[in-house]
Amino acid sequence: MALVHIAGDDLVVVIEGLDKLWAFKSSLTIPLANVRGATADPGIAADPKGIRAPGAHVPGMIAAGTFHLDGEKVFWDVKDPSKAVVIELADERYARLVVQVDNPRATVALVENALR
Repeated sequence: MALVHIAGDDLVVVIEGLDKLWAFKSSLTIPLANVRGATADPGIAADPKGIRAPGAHVPGMIAAGTFHLDGEKVFWDVKDPSKAVVIELADERYARLVVQVDNPRATVALVENALR
């Protein structure tokens, strides 16, 4: 699971627990100027992930780490798709972040309010 918060002009995503090992990341910091929006999307877990490098993927159990698909890099940290949030980025290493959060609606609201 991930914790998403705003620190100054940055969006900060902190990866919790053993997910740090599977995702090969402990946190990501993205300038808010490069965040395009966020949506709660439980159906995204069924989408193709692409080539994993590095990370872990066991279908139906976990998708964590960097995945390459159609020339883009996408960061995943999802075990429970019902709690998945997609954060769209521009001019960043990743095209999007797909993370599991405790409260998807609150996380989307936090990101959207920060972008106003």
